[in-house]
Amino acid sequence: MERTERPRAVPAGLALACLFEALTVVETQDGGVRAASPWQDDPYDVAVSLAQFAVPMLAAVIALRLLAWREPGGPDRERQTVRAAGAMTALVGLTLAFEWAAIGVVRRSWTGWTWVLAGGLAVTSVCAVVVAVMLARCRGTRGRWRHDWLGDVLLVAARTPVVRRWAAPEAADWVRRHALGVFALASGLAAVGIVGAMAVGERWTNPGLIAWALAVEFTSNLAFCLIGNAVAGFVARPERPWTRRAGEASAVAGCVAVQLAVAFRDALWPGTVTSVADLAVLTLGAGAAVTAVAGVLLMTKGRQWQR
Repeated sequence: MERTERPRAVPAGLALACLFEALTVVETQDGGVRAASPWQDDPYDVAVSLAQFAVPMLAAVIALRLLAWREPGGPDRERQTVRAAGAMTALVGLTLAFEWAAIGVVRRSWTGWTWVLAGGLAVTSVCAVVVAVMLARCRGTRGRWRHDWLGDVLLVAARTPVVRRWAAPEAADWVRRHALGVFALASGLAAVGIVGAMAVGERWTNPGLIAWALAVEFTSNLAFCLIGNAVAGFVARPERPWTRRAGEASAVAGCVAVQLAVAFRDALWPGTVTSVADLAVLTLGAGAAVTAVAGVLLMTKGRQWQR
């Protein structure tokens, strides 16, 4: 039975995620603290908002996988978990970079809370560098994975009486064959929960605004699922035709373009964005255009490779 020792970088990454999330929740959910934050506006707030939900999701699945660490498939488990921790740390680092940029660009009067946030940013940045170095030293050998996170879910579920009867290999095989649909469903459900909470908390009454927010959140979640799966191998998908792979890659490019358009909408739109229709044209239109262009380029390259 293949077993591996858990790298110290994995719990260090989880500790970094807890520190980052604690500071992020305070700075986004407390009105007085948020008012003193240099990164309360876009494009900086988009990065913070994305990381606020993505980082704890990654931390949760990494922590749950530690429950199956001693099961067969140790080398794959170690490499995949380290890669997931690396993706989580990279997301934290990218958000911290946006926050540092906001400090250098945004001109506001600093209050006591601003200095506290800057101090927390400095501490988190140092910790992120340390964790990144630790993860860089854990790089393993390359190769095709024989085990995935979904298999570990079955191992853990088999120990739980309530869900034991559903932990069947056939169910896991079905998820692997329909991974894109499962990712889309999960992305949609998460979008409904997040946007629903925002609509209630901020008292949105415009159906168009809610629909636009749902679309933007869905594209963000779907890109997160597909990119995360490609990096860490959450679900080992069967081999797919190159046309389907190209279509998924172009869709991911479009989803990322939507997030960038949301972040930099004021710089991209002539004047000021004043209506939901303008938002939809700029952000979702940009995503559709990038998806189409990327699809054409990837399909053309694929046909040339087939020849």
